[in-house]
Order: sequence, then C-alpha cells, then structure tokens
Amino acid sequence: MKNLEEVALKAFKAIFEDGGTVEVDGVLYPVEETSKSKLSYVSVEGYRFIEQNPEKASRWAQRAREGHSIMWVMKGKRYVARVEDGKFYGFGKEK
Repeated sequence: MKNLEEVALKAFKAIFEDGGTVEVDGVLYPVEETSKSKLSYVSVEGYRFIEQNPEKASRWAQRAREGHSIMWVMKGKRYVARVEDGKFYGFGKEK
C-alpha cells in the first residue's frame, strides 16, 4: 500500500465530502455502510477507514456530535491512526 497517511486522507475525503470510491494504486474501493449503525467506511488492503459513531459515549463521539469529522484507521482490531477535521494523527510505527 502507498503511504498510510495519503490513503487515509483520500478515504476521509470520500467519506465526509464526496462519497463514492477511493482510488489506491489504480484500484477503486467503494465507500460502504455498516449494517447496524450505518457508519461509512472503506476497506483497503487489510485496513478499515471508518467514521466515528456519534452515538457512543466517548469523548470522540462527543466531538463528532459537536460537528467535528472524525475517522479511525484500523488494521484488524487495532486502531493505528485517526483523521480529525482533515488532519492525520498516527499512533506509532505502521507500515
């Protein structure tokens, strides 16, 4: 995969701004919706880019309810990064 930050910012834009698809290395990945919570997400090469659920009882959900756009980057069940209002925050060494 290309640079994780670059892909995360593309996914963020697709989820919060223009929907549709994310193009990575010439492959298009669709923005989908979770079945229960109807949250938008994109799955790319083992990573899941998913918007914050505003219905949860966390500080991140509170920020989402306040109007902030928050998306999480997950690999398996691990959170590896967050994108908030278009800014990428990595959580360590993820290649």
